Amino acid sequence: MRLRLIIAQLLCAALAALGLLAAPSATAAPAAPTATAVRGGDVLYSASGRCPVAFNVSNGSRFYGIMGGHCGTVGTQWYADPRLTVPVGVTETVVFPRSSYALVRYTNTTLTYPSEIRAGSQIIRINRAPQPVVGQQICRTGPTTGMHCGTIQSLNSSVTFPEGTVHGLIRTNVCAEPGDSGGPGFAGDAALGIAVGGSGNCSSGGTTFFQPLPPILSAHGLRVGYART
Repeated sequence: MRLRLIIAQLLCAALAALGLLAAPSATAAPAAPTATAVRGGDVLYSASGRCPVAFNVSNGSRFYGIMGGHCGTVGTQWYADPRLTVPVGVTETVVFPRSSYALVRYTNTTLTYPSEIRAGSQIIRINRAPQPVVGQQICRTGPTTGMHCGTIQSLNSSVTFPEGTVHGLIRTNVCAEPGDSGGPGFAGDAALGIAVGGSGNCSSGGTTFFQPLPPILSAHGLRVGYART
């Protein structure tokens, strides 16, 4: 019996050293984090992928998140976590190509949807959505490369995607990389546009195009800068 016990102890020690023993139940996967607010720059998740919110907007009675036009289809359900346990809203409108944006109607009343964006550790209040101007600074934040800034080089640019051509875009020298598309473009407290694509990278530099925000707000009776919720 003593020999069997010694052999069993040696076997357990060998398996533990090789990492083949099951972890104790205390190290099971943690529950999804509890979300309290959704802001521009935050990533939402669906059954088919993930996309960042560009800006939160309101029509006075409802709150919406604006995303890139490539983010889902009408009826897509969005969640605050990758495990799809905290529902946030549903895509109500998609315009792509010609323009590139989608409107997600927020449905979870236990969350708040302030007129703010999250840029790394910063929370930036968005108070206005002016017309962009050539030569002005523009910054963007995205899930892949974080925040980067540059300059507006031209307006009314066009970019052709496999689905068709998007017109009326802001051309900038801000860098971006795959996964950053759909993030907010801003200058201080001003919302300027939604990143829709580009070329290059954040090591050698690049070009990023933005869908201007003012035409979207005008077309749907929406606004930024509403009272804090």
